[in-house]
Amino acid sequence: MPQKDPQYRILDKDLGRLSNAEHARVVSGQPVLRLGIALVFMAVMAIFASATVAGQPATGLMAASIAVALYLALSIGANDVANSLSPAVGAGAIGLVAGLCLVAVVEVAGALLASGPVARTLMQGLIGNAYHTGGPTANLMLAALAGAATCISIATWLNAPISTTHSIVGAIAGAGVAVYGLTSVNWPALAFVAMGWVASPIVSALLAAGLLSSMHRNILDKDDPITAGRSWLTLMIGATTAILALFGGLAYGKPNWALVALTGLGAALLAAGYTYHRLGQQIAQGEKGDSDGIALKHLLGLPLIVTAVIMGFGHGANSSAKVAAPLTTILTSIDGDGPLLLSPLVVLGLAGLGIAMGVILFGGRLVQMVGTRITQLNPARGFCVTLAAALTVLAFSMLGLPVSTTHISVGGVFGVGLYRELRDRRKAKKRAPLPEEEVERRQLVRWSYVRRILGAWLVTVPVNAVVAGLLASLIGP
Repeated sequence: MPQKDPQYRILDKDLGRLSNAEHARVVSGQPVLRLGIALVFMAVMAIFASATVAGQPATGLMAASIAVALYLALSIGANDVANSLSPAVGAGAIGLVAGLCLVAVVEVAGALLASGPVARTLMQGLIGNAYHTGGPTANLMLAALAGAATCISIATWLNAPISTTHSIVGAIAGAGVAVYGLTSVNWPALAFVAMGWVASPIVSALLAAGLLSSMHRNILDKDDPITAGRSWLTLMIGATTAILALFGGLAYGKPNWALVALTGLGAALLAAGYTYHRLGQQIAQGEKGDSDGIALKHLLGLPLIVTAVIMGFGHGANSSAKVAAPLTTILTSIDGDGPLLLSPLVVLGLAGLGIAMGVILFGGRLVQMVGTRITQLNPARGFCVTLAAALTVLAFSMLGLPVSTTHISVGGVFGVGLYRELRDRRKAKKRAPLPEEEVERRQLVRWSYVRRILGAWLVTVPVNAVVAGLLASLIGP
């Protein structure tokens, strides 16, 4: 049997680790499942209680809505934190507790500053706008929340990880059909959202491949990778910090363009200056005898932390809206023409806080499993994957598209793996040809993973739609 060349095993190893990480996400979600069952039970009881209190249904409806929304927020925070934090923890760049607290803070910041576009899509873009058949009602959105929460709980119990993004979008569409009929759904808007689900992993893959290609040209293939790495990483951190500042400024209300540009420039200069200084200190304090590879690994510590912050901000901006949008619609419907009990900004903060609590309370176990025991990606690859995923989430959040951070991270892993295989094959042209079966084994695209993702889309959306539709029919319009 021919010996397998280790250069060709990178994609297999990373995707195998990712498969294990998906299983770890399910295992670590068991405590959330127990909490979720309790909260869903509270929600159901609140619905029946509201029907028994003559003339006072709003109290039970509000209690049910907040209970289910908090469960979704906790679940999202617990299950998605590994996408941003695991590479930094796995590389030893930051401690687990400090990392969880840092990501929790930026999750809330992303929810408050930049979740408006996605929230508007879920509140106004999916139901009613296209055919003027009426907008989402409180009961419709409660059915969507309860339907998504129920499906997530069952999937966790069955060890079948599903996307919370697909769950809530499918639930809103299904509840809308049950209440208003097929013509109530804004099908072009729903198709646009689905196109975002397809495009976002591809964009992440291209970005990750481009970043790794740039890293090879500017750092890894240089005679002095440490000095080159200091300059390249400084430029990269400055640029990404500027993008983050610009995104936050543009997404929050009506921006003052001059102020936003000045803020972005200032943030870039501060981040670049600190990064250059900090990396210089690390180089100066490096232990004698360290190889370039070990020193470069240490040099990537700060950039990995920065990418975790950017990813956490983007995740808060995108995922908090999935909780806040239905809850805001419910509370607005309850309040009617009177003063709002909770303003939309407060609801966004509540959703972000719920996600942050899920990160702190339940995310540690998953980050440890994925970041230190299972994935522990090479720091250079982890940096490229996380940064590409973070920038992709930010871009699609600006477009108002709810996306799956897990699938985007999968795209980043594919991009890095495919680039490495293409690069290795170009270098291997001078070597003897491989056996045909080995060439077939090393195909660049792993269609099993593509089928798994497509299967998740094909199952998650209709199942959540059916469950939410049944709940909407029971609750009523």
